[in-house]
Amino acid sequence: MNPRGVAITGIGLLTPLGVGTEETWQALTEGRSAVGPMQTYDASSLRTQLGAEITELDPKQYVNRRSLRTMTRYDMLAAVAAAMAVKDSGWELGEEGDPEGRAALFTASGKEISKPEHFEEIAVTVRDAEGHVDMQQFGTVASSSVHPLFFIEGLQGASLFYISEAYGLKGPNTYFAGTAEAGMTAIARAASAIRRGEAEMAVAGGADAPVCWWNMAKIDSLGITTRSNELGAAACRPFDGARDGTIMGEGGVFVVLEGVGAARRRNARIYAEVSGSGASADVDHLLTPDREGRALAHAIGSALRMAGTSAQEIDYVAAHASGTRLGDASEATALRAVFSQGDDTGDGEAGPLVSSVKPATGHLGAGAGALNLAVAALAVHHGKVPPTLNLEHPDPNTAGLDLVSGETRAAPIKQAVAVARGLEGQNVAVAVRGV
Repeated sequence: MNPRGVAITGIGLLTPLGVGTEETWQALTEGRSAVGPMQTYDASSLRTQLGAEITELDPKQYVNRRSLRTMTRYDMLAAVAAAMAVKDSGWELGEEGDPEGRAALFTASGKEISKPEHFEEIAVTVRDAEGHVDMQQFGTVASSSVHPLFFIEGLQGASLFYISEAYGLKGPNTYFAGTAEAGMTAIARAASAIRRGEAEMAVAGGADAPVCWWNMAKIDSLGITTRSNELGAAACRPFDGARDGTIMGEGGVFVVLEGVGAARRRNARIYAEVSGSGASADVDHLLTPDREGRALAHAIGSALRMAGTSAQEIDYVAAHASGTRLGDASEATALRAVFSQGDDTGDGEAGPLVSSVKPATGHLGAGAGALNLAVAALAVHHGKVPPTLNLEHPDPNTAGLDLVSGETRAAPIKQAVAVARGLEGQNVAVAVRGV
């Protein structure tokens, strides 16, 4: 037993596939997808009219009504997923919560503002005849027309307050803003806090709602989402030669971490151990990754070194693979550089299994990296790997990678690596292993 090992003892999955870890995992392994036409607003003017939305959720089962009144959707998704993770872990914090400040909290999201609907009416009211915003008029009516809690509700790191208040968490805490890398960074930071003795346990993860109209209006203009609306759930095709973009989703993914020894002493279920992490920045071009994937390969290599393991010992990679032309190509090149044990034709000893869950759940923004880490841990725990849906004609540059497509593959997964990539060149990798 590693005396400094960090155990994952609780997982909370809130995704378009299901409200709950078991529900989401079952759907992933059964090959189901939650992708479909947008239901909550008219997306007909957008390039991409598809998304993965959570439609069946009663947050009052997890969060008190008073807190819900001031939460944005981002905060609510985080609070629900964190509640699921804490319950799943079996941790009992007691009425006083964490009086000695030994319970940490690290959260992440892509939240930018308060509920945008609070600002809709005044945004129209203060425009002049030519459609320009009249700041003089805005100053006159703002005090009576702007929602009184617009600023408070819009604080990016509000999830830190809501979750720490719910469980009395008083230890180290940080909020990470960003995309897929943010949620995985939050979990890596939590693991570090436990290794260094800053905390005895930690709640960490990410939640986001990039599929909402406010975010989609911006993301749609970047050209990274699919145009293949007619394909419905088959439109997101990671690593496929015909891929043309990703599809956004929403959700929250949190985990509970604690020392392996402490987990064993309380007879907790251990999904996996967080054995290493690595990060890097790709400064090639904004939104355009280095074709060779060198920064990503560096992040994975750093995680393996910290874990004290080799590439040949990794059984599974929970890939970022979102279905974009350049992103998937550079990721495949990086994975081949790190893991391939044969030549470019695929000959030689097989490397780790590789799959992406984004065709099933959509790209969960800041929750996507946390989801990949949870999938890696669950693959270790259950000995099975969920497939990459819609992967029918693998891109030639994936030769040498053992891509899991079509159906879930059962296999002994002793060690795995989860990958997350940000929109502006951030790369994070976390290694996990069985205990």
